[in-house]
Amino acid sequence: MEMWTVFIGPRFSVTLLELMSLGLLARLNGLKQRTEPGKAVAGVSTEGSSIKCTLQGTPRLPAFSKDGDFIIGGVSSIHYQLYTVIYNYSTKPEPPRCTGSFNARGLRFFRTMIFAIDQINNSTELLPGIKLGYQIYDSCVSVPVSVHVAFQLSNGQDPVFYKDSNCSQSGVVMAAVGDSGSTPSISMSRIMGPFNIPLVSHFATCACLSDKQQFPTFFRTIPSDQFQADALAKLVKHFGWTWIGAIHSDSDYGNNGMASFLEAALREGICVEYTESFFRTNPLSKIQRVADVIRRSTAMVVVAFTASGDMKVLLEELAREPSPPRQWIGSESWVTDPLLMSFSFCAGAIGVAIQQSVIPGLRDFLLDLSPSEVAASPLLTEFWEDAFNCSLRATADPPKRECDGTEDIKTLKSPYTETSQLRISNMIYKAVYAIAHAIHNAVCQKENGTIQCDKHIRLEPKQVPVSVCSESCPPGTHKVLQKGKPICCYDCVPCPEGEISNMTDSPDCFPCSREFWHNAKKDACFPKPVEFLSYEEVLSVFLAAFSVSGACLAIITQAIFFYYRTTPIVRANNSELSFLLLFSLTLCFLCSLTFIGAPSEWSCMLRHTAFGITFVLCISCVLGKTVVVLMAFKATLPGNNLMKWFGPPQQRMTVVSLTFFQVLICTVWLVFSPPFPIKNLTSYKEKIILECALGSAVGFWAVLGYIGLLAVFCFVLAVLARKLPDKFNEAKLITFSMLIFCAVWITFIPAYVSSPGKYTVAVEIFAILASSFGLILCIFAPKCFMILFQPEKNTKKYLMTKH
Repeated sequence: MEMWTVFIGPRFSVTLLELMSLGLLARLNGLKQRTEPGKAVAGVSTEGSSIKCTLQGTPRLPAFSKDGDFIIGGVSSIHYQLYTVIYNYSTKPEPPRCTGSFNARGLRFFRTMIFAIDQINNSTELLPGIKLGYQIYDSCVSVPVSVHVAFQLSNGQDPVFYKDSNCSQSGVVMAAVGDSGSTPSISMSRIMGPFNIPLVSHFATCACLSDKQQFPTFFRTIPSDQFQADALAKLVKHFGWTWIGAIHSDSDYGNNGMASFLEAALREGICVEYTESFFRTNPLSKIQRVADVIRRSTAMVVVAFTASGDMKVLLEELAREPSPPRQWIGSESWVTDPLLMSFSFCAGAIGVAIQQSVIPGLRDFLLDLSPSEVAASPLLTEFWEDAFNCSLRATADPPKRECDGTEDIKTLKSPYTETSQLRISNMIYKAVYAIAHAIHNAVCQKENGTIQCDKHIRLEPKQVPVSVCSESCPPGTHKVLQKGKPICCYDCVPCPEGEISNMTDSPDCFPCSREFWHNAKKDACFPKPVEFLSYEEVLSVFLAAFSVSGACLAIITQAIFFYYRTTPIVRANNSELSFLLLFSLTLCFLCSLTFIGAPSEWSCMLRHTAFGITFVLCISCVLGKTVVVLMAFKATLPGNNLMKWFGPPQQRMTVVSLTFFQVLICTVWLVFSPPFPIKNLTSYKEKIILECALGSAVGFWAVLGYIGLLAVFCFVLAVLARKLPDKFNEAKLITFSMLIFCAVWITFIPAYVSSPGKYTVAVEIFAILASSFGLILCIFAPKCFMILFQPEKNTKKYLMTKH
């Protein structure tokens, strides 16, 4: 169990806060197989049957490397600066490289990783028979270098020709340890995460990296800065310091850490005089300005949430001029760095740190450097020359004395050899062992008391053990805590209708907007399908065909009546009203077409008014024909002259008057509250119905009611005239037609009210067509049949014969 500790100066420390359990690392998953397709190559070209996979730019050589059955990457910082070059686009850019002063502490981190891997390779219990290799890179805490390293760790080392159709490479790492900074770790995790390569950091503490949605393959052996920020605020409050200054690195580590600290300080009632940010690569004027703010301030306590390299630059600037005494409160990144504790005004600095640890055998390993080993490694050569102020190379710059072999590393006082307060080194040590145990669990098993490991096994992502009370809730569900159990125990409950969750382990579901609906998995909202009676549907085609057929039938009937207009049957049945009735029936059939298609403002107004007016015109004609039949019978009685009061002029006036009254109703309806298109979102939850709102329901039912009133009146008159003694009594045909008409529209009302969505429109069209066909077939079909197929009956003598 790791602990945060309070650190005072270079010596004294006490336990403050426990670190999270290392059980987190038991969840390390996503180990990469050695030859898996889909690597992040920068270029692919074909040559014959081979495929050449080319890395972007020149491959970066690792600081330390060793081949093995499984490769572990390592990324940390030995230098503090990135070598920058201004190019004029005439030469090929060089790969990014590190420069600046040498960090002996960072070298110790590298060597600790190598030590851990060597221990594992010599173990008979952990990965027996399997050799781990490594590729360790210096990132100088620089994002460009870290990104370049991340691509290389994801690709392997060199461009290779392959005969297969994939760009797999043998040097791809199983996992990587690093980086030592939060910002580089964020960049690396975003690159390596999609390839399921775990990144286990020993020193990246930004709380933002705990977000598993953004960084699913990032792990660490050091706690989040959220705990450190709370601890620093409580530490300051404990000493009664309520007036402080605050400085931080202008990086993810510093910005997020300071933001957490300021929130915690506010809760503790601590006031902050100033907050300054900087980065080690800032211009000198920027560093000087921060130093001057510290010198001029009245706050005696300075909380510094900075990286070690950044703090070194600031302390060097503060050391240029005598600085008033300040009490420094430091974050773990710099407060335990022996190099920074050498500044006299940092004496008594207080901060939080990782608990000290002991790694048996590490010191002997660090001191076991042979001259040949030093000479073979550029980094070890640089360290040796820096530590002993001599040169192992003839072309040293600046010139130094030549190393004569009397240099004794065992007597060297350096952060490299300082192993009495191992903190971050232990985090690296644990990270390597966490990865090794994950590989062991995936490729090894115990048989008959002996551990057998298969170095050729194909490792798939997310193979290491899981220990949870409840499995993660997938998108489309939300967590509901189980009563009486800890918060880790919960049920995954599907989201209710109309709500979704689009993330794993969502505590709640949230509703889709009104015009959206969820998919079957309830993890995404999509626009609701829009439904209306369109011409692309079979039902619409069927209704449109009947509409056009009815109109054609009415036109054909008009043609027949016009051709035989001089015959007795046509003349006896009031040819003028018959032609007007056929014309109105043609309009009735065609008006049903306005109900098909997407509703618009004009179509909504037209469909109801056209239907109402044409049907009144039709019923008016039928009513006129019925009255003519009655008047004609009465006129045969002696002394009766009723026909002169209901001749053709009066018939026309009746039809026009009755129709005009319907036009008046429709006009009032359209002026004050006309029908309009709407999106019906209430009838169905999962779809939108495009329909015409009535506007004024009174107007709609007034139109229907007037049609119904005329139809009933016409029906009553037709019943009264149905038994009049005549060879061809038209009143009987009108009675049947009105009976059908009334039955259709009486049935229409409940069907219209109860029909859902687009079928409401279909019911209305069906009522229009059925009533129209009833009129034309009952009134005109018998006459046409007699005219065309029984011409012997189409005579005045036959029609005048009484029965």
